[in-house]
Amino acid sequence: MIRSLRLAVLVTLCLVCFGEAFPSAAAETDKAKALPPIPLTLDEVLAWVDRSHPLLKGSGTEKIVARGRLLRALGAFEPALVNDWELERLVTRGQTKSVGFNDAFLDVRHPSGLRAIGGFRVGVGPVEIADLEVGNRNQPIMGFSMPLLRGLMVNPENAELQRSGLADPRADIQIAQTRQDLFLGAAGQFWDWVAAWKLADVQKRALKVAEDRTKQIEQRAKAGAAAPLDVVEANQEVQRRKEILIAAQRVIEQEQYRLSMFLWDNSAPTAPGGERVPDFPRQVALPHPDIVKTDKVAAKEVRPEVREVAIEAKLVNIDLELAKNNLLPSLNAEAEPSRKPGEFVLGLGYRFGIEMRIPFLQRRARGEVLEAQGKADRFVLVQKFREQQVIVDVDNALSAIERAKERIAASFQSLQLARTLEEGERFRFSLGATSVLFVNLRERNAVDSENQWIRAQADYQKALALYQWAIGAWAKSSPSAVPVSYRPKE
Repeated sequence: MIRSLRLAVLVTLCLVCFGEAFPSAAAETDKAKALPPIPLTLDEVLAWVDRSHPLLKGSGTEKIVARGRLLRALGAFEPALVNDWELERLVTRGQTKSVGFNDAFLDVRHPSGLRAIGGFRVGVGPVEIADLEVGNRNQPIMGFSMPLLRGLMVNPENAELQRSGLADPRADIQIAQTRQDLFLGAAGQFWDWVAAWKLADVQKRALKVAEDRTKQIEQRAKAGAAAPLDVVEANQEVQRRKEILIAAQRVIEQEQYRLSMFLWDNSAPTAPGGERVPDFPRQVALPHPDIVKTDKVAAKEVRPEVREVAIEAKLVNIDLELAKNNLLPSLNAEAEPSRKPGEFVLGLGYRFGIEMRIPFLQRRARGEVLEAQGKADRFVLVQKFREQQVIVDVDNALSAIERAKERIAASFQSLQLARTLEEGERFRFSLGATSVLFVNLRERNAVDSENQWIRAQADYQKALALYQWAIGAWAKSSPSAVPVSYRPKE
């Protein structure tokens, strides 16, 4: 009975002690099992650029400029409310009269060149105009002026209105061009940043191997199993690899600063840490030739460079049409109320007229036509060049992808062979059949092969980005936020 009681007390004390210790241990376990950072992806980088890059935001102000230019052009055709009061003293048949009028009318201009007025007139003084019946009460008045040849439908004000109408699509093209260039630069810089971390990791592992070997050789030298020169050579290799690692760390910092200029947060550049460095994605198959043909045709319509030439050609055509219109004689028809109070005495209420002006040499108009025609012909050739440039860019990107894939395969085989030689040389060194020098050379060869493999993978990813740029895939606005799926690094 006493033995059972002692056992129960001992079990209770153990439970109390372990129960107090379990919560802290569980907390430490939870803390140790915190999820690792999510690897950064190219889609996230591009979404970040599209959302907050200052140059992209600045190019968006081109839309505001375009709307302002359109409003300014429309200002030439704004209706104007006019109130005109005129009075003259006249002497007729020995009598002095004060004759005048007060007009209130709306003056309207149309892009076709037609100008019309409509309103009311009140006579001042002894006014007797039969066709207007002007007295002490308001009488309606109307009038118009219209070009019949030069300036009809084609005039400087209408041409400026047409140019301003192209300002908005031109702003869209500038925004698309800025997005294309920023996305291509961000993609290239992102993979350079990833490659820099990978290359530094290779150098770090190589330095660790050299340090471990140095310790082993020092111990063997103390035991008399290795020559002192082997210790010196091992130490020299450690210092050499330290220098290479320091240079690799400088490259990391440089690429990180460059990447930060694409990633802005709170109006300041920022860069992710090394813990978010992703692995290189797997290779994808080359696009089918039919898909490539479709992409080339679409790129001719989507690429901002081609669209910009088309807009510039439309602007030149507007100038050319205006210049040709200026070759026509000037023939204007007018029908308006008389604007001179003295004409009331003669009984004139309206004035009608047709004015014709024919310049002889037309030097200015012919010069404008030649200038505009030359620009129009040049843009036809520029457009052909831009379209061919798009095709070459697509072919160049495909060539870069294919060659990068071949480089990856070749560099990976070279890496496997270099690692085999490295392991064999280390085994021979453990048997005393070779020296530290040859082991270092084999390891350097393995490091160089792995560096070439990493660079080939980075170039492959940059070639994929170049293809997206070449087909104009980034010319259109993309979502500003991309959902990130959690994929912890293995």
